[in-house]
Amino acid sequence: MPVKKVQPDKLPQRVVNGHLLYSHVVVTTGQNFAFISGQLARAKDGSIVGPKDMRAQIKQVGENLKAALESVGATLSDLVKTTTFVTDIDEFFKHVDVRHDYLGVGLPASTTVEVRRLSHPDLMVEIEAVALLDR
Repeated sequence: MPVKKVQPDKLPQRVVNGHLLYSHVVVTTGQNFAFISGQLARAKDGSIVGPKDMRAQIKQVGENLKAALESVGATLSDLVKTTTFVTDIDEFFKHVDVRHDYLGVGLPASTTVEVRRLSHPDLMVEIEAVALLDR
């Protein structure tokens, strides 16, 4: 098996609203990876989608991640690691269902960090990712 997702018995499992949020450990061997730059809630024309609307922004970031993955022949299920930056972590966790619609598919290893600001004051979430190719 090229990917093994591990939930160690000695570590807590983070569950919000019935959704397991991430895998603690993802192991791969002899594979190729795609490293996806931080995706923001921007439409193709560069405009901000859902200014100051965390739910709309999580959805747009998920769509942007899908598009980035598709461009290299991968899908959300190929994600092995994400790092999420949010400007309001409490607001972010109110929308776990939307995040789960995208990241729950692959349940990658994940880190979420609250930051003071992203590259524009209307942006609230940014996700960078690593995906396994050629599964």
